[in-house]
Amino acid sequence: MIKIKQKSDKPLEHKTECLILPCPEEKKPSGMVQDLDAALNGAITRAFENKYFTGKSNQTLLLNSTGCLKADNLLLVGVGKAKEVTVEKICQASGTAAKLAEKSNFKSVTVFLNECCFDQISKGKGGLYGELAGAVAEGTGLALYHFDAYKSTDEKEDPPSRVGQLTLIPALKTRQATVEKSISRAEKIISAVHSARDLISHPGNTATPTFLAEHAKKLARKNKITCKVLGKKEMEKLGMGALLGVSRGSHEPPALIVLEYYGTSKKKAPTVIVGKGVTFDTGGISLKPPASMDEMKMDMSGAATTLATLQAVSSLKLPVNVIGIVPAAENMPGGSAIKPGDILKSMSGKTIEVLNTDAEGRLVLADALTYAQRYEPKEVIDLATLTGAVLMALGHQAAAVIGNNANMIARLKKAGDATGERVWELPLWEEFETAVKSDIADLKNIAAPGVGAGTITGAAFLKPFAGDQPWAHIDIAGTAWGEEKPYTTKGASGYGVRLLVHYLEHR
Repeated sequence: MIKIKQKSDKPLEHKTECLILPCPEEKKPSGMVQDLDAALNGAITRAFENKYFTGKSNQTLLLNSTGCLKADNLLLVGVGKAKEVTVEKICQASGTAAKLAEKSNFKSVTVFLNECCFDQISKGKGGLYGELAGAVAEGTGLALYHFDAYKSTDEKEDPPSRVGQLTLIPALKTRQATVEKSISRAEKIISAVHSARDLISHPGNTATPTFLAEHAKKLARKNKITCKVLGKKEMEKLGMGALLGVSRGSHEPPALIVLEYYGTSKKKAPTVIVGKGVTFDTGGISLKPPASMDEMKMDMSGAATTLATLQAVSSLKLPVNVIGIVPAAENMPGGSAIKPGDILKSMSGKTIEVLNTDAEGRLVLADALTYAQRYEPKEVIDLATLTGAVLMALGHQAAAVIGNNANMIARLKKAGDATGERVWELPLWEEFETAVKSDIADLKNIAAPGVGAGTITGAAFLKPFAGDQPWAHIDIAGTAWGEEKPYTTKGASGYGVRLLVHYLEHR
């Protein structure tokens, strides 16, 4: 992971491979940009005049200083109009700049925290200035993620170039304490998100339910969290027929992983986070098409986010109580696998008619949500790569959120807007709940053909197991894995960790 530090220095006198300066959109250089332009004999002015660079969001201009600055290179990155700058825009701009710096083979970079450009964030207040420093650090660190665990090395070839160090220069010495706190927080967030990305990126023959359980135990020991893992026998005693049913076709044993973090009095009801942990999903007997089935190693993204969120919450020592529950199983079409038409009895006592074995995520979540009620929670949040339908509705741009408490959903939306991990509410009307009632059991795991609204009916199935306290279901099938963005790479995004940490911090 990138090393981050701060240094009190003047940008024109600072020696570095690459000096990065976030810039607002404007017609000509001003402030520190103007000072650098003068040192570079008007090179930046000419770029503005020729519209090579105007400061639009994520626009870049890389200049060799040709000895005019102590820095070897200057990289300007746009953040858009000054009055519209947000923490998220700075995070994106920082990620964009970091990726360009790495492609340019720089090993270390420096960012000048040019507060005069960010009226909407700094406003002269130290605490808010920390958001600027934190956004730069987070955006840079998150963008420079690499998953090389399975690549062989050839001593004859040059190792890939990596940016290993980020230096932040505060605009004023009075900002140093604030910047130091922001760096510390950012490093913990980056580490947690990278941990989630690693878990999701591992192939299914590595990241089994047992692997997740061992990871959780190590995480717990390192972060002073209580961890317990329930095996098949314990689940049988509890009557977890839904979770056990999904795992029946696999040689890999299932696991129910429980992490307990108490940052305040144990008398206070906890927030329970439940993450779907299907470590590989073939669809079972209702076999998926072969195209892109390899990506189904990411079907445990909810589990990865849950584990990583507990890591972040504990390392940040947040004054909250949080329980993480991961129902982990592999969905395979073995000889003993459940079949369409089978009926399972869940831990809650409710019976479930299985009409499609590829709608298995809601089955493992059903028992995990029931188990969550043991903690008499203040609120429950579940995350799952539950439906392909959410991609049709929201693409890769936001996760769907569905629940029973408007205030809770509003706070999740606010946290999503602040972190760029957006959620969008879908309705849970009575008709959708009726659609998952079975003629021969209590529930069926898919609605009848023609009902549509697959994301909503998935949530409607979960509702009877979720309890009466505030509950929100977040479908992350479109956001957990996909296209490259300014501070994410192609593949695993680690979506949800920053969303939930922000949500818990601002409760």
